[in-house]
Amino acid sequence: MTELLTMTDEAKSQLRSVLERQNKPEGALRVYISPGGCSGFSYGMSLEDEIDPDDAVVEVDGVKVVVDEFSAQYLKGSLIDYEDSLMGGGFQVRNPNAVKSCACGQSFDAAQGGGQAKPCS
Repeated sequence: MTELLTMTDEAKSQLRSVLERQNKPEGALRVYISPGGCSGFSYGMSLEDEIDPDDAVVEVDGVKVVVDEFSAQYLKGSLIDYEDSLMGGGFQVRNPNAVKSCACGQSFDAAQGGGQAKPCS
């Protein structure tokens, strides 16, 4: 069975740092999907103090990521990465379910039938 999501070492380290700076050592990163964007869906992230009972919780090396039920169906198997870049740096979602992408990975389509997301140029 495919895990809901995983994180790179850099993403885990950066999340720990963010939670410490925000004085939320027990907090979590919420990753969610919302309808909209140029490809049909958009990714969103926020820090959470409280976890909803219906949320899926992924704990990796002491850091937590929470995902609501709607978003989980589109994020299954995804990798959360952290990219340090002058343009577009920050947490990134590497989603194997995305068949079309735009806005440098912030918007995607998960239409059935396969395909792969195209990288930003």
